Amino acid sequence: MTSTAIVVFAKAPLPGLAKTRLTSTLGADGAARLADRLLRHALRQARLAGLGPVELCVTPDGLHPSFVELARQPGVELTLQADGDLGRRMAHAFERCLPRDGRVLLIGTDAPDLDSDRLRQAAAALDDHDAVFAPTFDGGYVLIGLRRPAPTLFTDMRWSHAGVMAETRHRLAAAGLLHHELPLLHDIDEAADLPFLPASWREVGGP
Repeated sequence: MTSTAIVVFAKAPLPGLAKTRLTSTLGADGAARLADRLLRHALRQARLAGLGPVELCVTPDGLHPSFVELARQPGVELTLQADGDLGRRMAHAFERCLPRDGRVLLIGTDAPDLDSDRLRQAAAALDDHDAVFAPTFDGGYVLIGLRRPAPTLFTDMRWSHAGVMAETRHRLAAAGLLHHELPLLHDIDEAADLPFLPASWREVGGP
């Protein structure tokens, strides 16, 4: 399979910063613990996929102990996200990585079912598509892969609402980009999403 870089976008798993929509259910510390577990799972799956370079791209800085620890793993590069909204930060990551790597998957840490097999499926889709996505049941997506720049997918986009993937499809069509979608996944953002965690994880956010 052609080498494909994976960029894992992550927010520092700090109380009051990470998974804030779960704070009322799990408490600030519980939400941060869950964010840390999701981060570690996502990076592990990226490494297990064996597709190419793996980059842990973080915000607000690279000083969190989990970031420092994970960046010591073989084949993991720690980088910082750009300033700006989510679209600007994602666009910058692709602008940086595509010239170097040729094919790039960018993933978040919110979907525990986004495993190494699905990452390999996404990379394979780039053999004959310009872009690939893993859409979510809430109308967004947790993976975007590109083999050439597509800045219109990110500019002036309103994020974190139920129409993100639908708007992205319109933009793909307008740009003449052929894309592939993986099966829908659950991401873990709100209390109603917690039943979709792996059963063995559900104690991490307890009191």
